[in-house]
Amino acid sequence: MNQIHTRKDESSRAFKVEFSEDVFNIAPDLHVGLIATSHIANLDKDSEVNALLTHMEQEIINSGLQKDTVSEIPTIAAWRKVYSQFGVKPARYPCAAESLIRRVVEQGALARINTLVNLCNAISLKCRTPIASCDISDIQEFVIRRAVGNEQFLPIGKVDEYESPSAGEIIYADHSLRAHSRRWNWRQSDHIKTTTESSQILFTIEAVHKEAKVLVEATTFLLNELLQPFTGAGRSEWAFVHKDSPMHTFELHTGEVFTDRDRTYEASEERYS
Repeated sequence: MNQIHTRKDESSRAFKVEFSEDVFNIAPDLHVGLIATSHIANLDKDSEVNALLTHMEQEIINSGLQKDTVSEIPTIAAWRKVYSQFGVKPARYPCAAESLIRRVVEQGALARINTLVNLCNAISLKCRTPIASCDISDIQEFVIRRAVGNEQFLPIGKVDEYESPSAGEIIYADHSLRAHSRRWNWRQSDHIKTTTESSQILFTIEAVHKEAKVLVEATTFLLNELLQPFTGAGRSEWAFVHKDSPMHTFELHTGEVFTDRDRTYEASEERYS
């Protein structure tokens, strides 16, 4: 049997996730699952993940959902209410999960991006709430708060075409006044998009309905299990954030080396061979 061998050194860094009080004032039932990977390989497991995503797409199609009934899904309706409370029109700017579901209802399938993004999309369709994967290799923290309006947001696929969020909208921000999301989880920035070369990733599972805790915890455990083939020796940590515990700090072990039967992954490098 092929074994995975792990060598560790003392290299590590902290990564903090903190939700501001303003966010919980808007969404008191907010529950967030966090999975942080010190080192992950976006392996070519497209066939397995694509089969899962195709299955979840078919479940949406078989459910009988129509364009005008997607907004009535309890998890989605709760997000729409929260979006309205911080001044965003959800019909124009739906949360990420609603966008995915609508695309399946209208087009029958989602675009395939890369293995880890496709996996997140599959589980988002299953739980019908937003799930994101964020490349945090050059970020020390996320503070989820209302935007001041002077933050800089780089849309995915753009080069130096920055825009500023509207004052008052919820964003993922860092200490450098970069906004890494617009309208909470409507869009993420190019800085944190997950690519085939992403190594340190934060996965977020967010829900704001009354039963958010149960859904988020079950989904976090499921996603964490499905991520194990990508994390070498299983280097992933999970945590939950809610109004009684609005912050969590992960210790990312950046000096590990993972070896499997096909390749070696060094956490100090961003590229794989």
